[in-house]
Amino acid sequence: MGKEIWVVALLLSQALLLPIAQAAELHTERISGSAGDVLEDDPVGRLKVFVYNLPRKYNKKMVDKDSRCLTHMFATEIFMHRFLLSSAVRTLDPEEADWFYTPVYTTCDLTPGGHPLPFKSPRIMRSAIQYVAMNWPYWNRTDGADHFFVTPHDFGACFHYQEETAIQRGILHLLKRATLVQTFGQRNHVCLKEGSITVPPYAPPQKMQAHLVSPSTPRSIFVYFRGLFYDVNNDPEGGYYARGARASVWENFKSNPLFDISTDHPPTYYEDMQRSVFCLCPLGWAPWSPRLVEAVVFGCIPVIIADDIVLPFADAIPWEEIAVFVAEKDVPSLDTILTSIPAEVILRKQRLLANPSMKQAMLFPQPAQAGDAFHQILNGLARKLPHDRRVYLKPGEKVLNWTAGPIGDLKPW
Repeated sequence: MGKEIWVVALLLSQALLLPIAQAAELHTERISGSAGDVLEDDPVGRLKVFVYNLPRKYNKKMVDKDSRCLTHMFATEIFMHRFLLSSAVRTLDPEEADWFYTPVYTTCDLTPGGHPLPFKSPRIMRSAIQYVAMNWPYWNRTDGADHFFVTPHDFGACFHYQEETAIQRGILHLLKRATLVQTFGQRNHVCLKEGSITVPPYAPPQKMQAHLVSPSTPRSIFVYFRGLFYDVNNDPEGGYYARGARASVWENFKSNPLFDISTDHPPTYYEDMQRSVFCLCPLGWAPWSPRLVEAVVFGCIPVIIADDIVLPFADAIPWEEIAVFVAEKDVPSLDTILTSIPAEVILRKQRLLANPSMKQAMLFPQPAQAGDAFHQILNGLARKLPHDRRVYLKPGEKVLNWTAGPIGDLKPW
């Protein structure tokens, strides 16, 4: 883009930002229709969940060993367990349960740098399922079809952070009949099981709350992004990471005055998002990241760059109305796409984002609150009831093959 075009674009953006800045104290707008009703559903009284009591080595002992598990983006599995232990939907009588939950923390095996290692995860999960099947009769009567598992790895129950390897592994065979609660969602992908409940990644609510700025603060940044553009450690040749979308953002807009983008992560990161109109949410190794949660919570319009992404709670959150979707191939035209959006469209998206129920649905607060992500998961489980009678196996019938999968996954844990 030539200097003259940049100047014109900058003037256009300033004209656009003026009414937005003047309308900083926005009224909220309720989500209309069935989506709004679903978002405000109360799951209590609509289902009962039995929580298996597993040995501590599968869950609590892991957190005791490394408390960093409580703050990384996969911590959903930990907080969902804690939530269910005191939830009104919990039943201590398995005979009356609609769903069975196995609390196993497959992402709480961290490198010194704090990144989850996926290599033991299939063995941990297999071991937990074997324990459940040996000590209670409920798994064996359905081969897990009335059980749900939280699998928040990058590629869910494929248990890996690199897509190529995840696809080769496929979903752990023992989970083929269970319902998966997972952050990963991409249409027509081997790692997205039909019937899965797609949830947001974990972002610490208290940390975000501590960085709130005044609602009257103008949104003076047009486009904002902080993060990697290249993952040189895991993808030295640059052929896989983000399918080239992040690299394209950097190469095309690193010198564009409309774009505040960098690999730096400043202490004002959260405040900067609240001063921005658009927040880029490009895919990385997986289609999603905590940026999506942060953008919604801070009222910054998410610009989602991840082809065929399946977004969290898509039957309750009207993503088409609150976000902007840009195809990966269209990244070089990002500036034109965003400056072409009418101010009234931007203002409506901001009013919807200002709705407290929208923000609440993306968070896992402690203690839990009405309408939060915990409750949205339960709503998703309730909508899958009653179970089809065909999920119950005949005496002696088996569907799952316990010896299926890579040889390494069959080793004891």
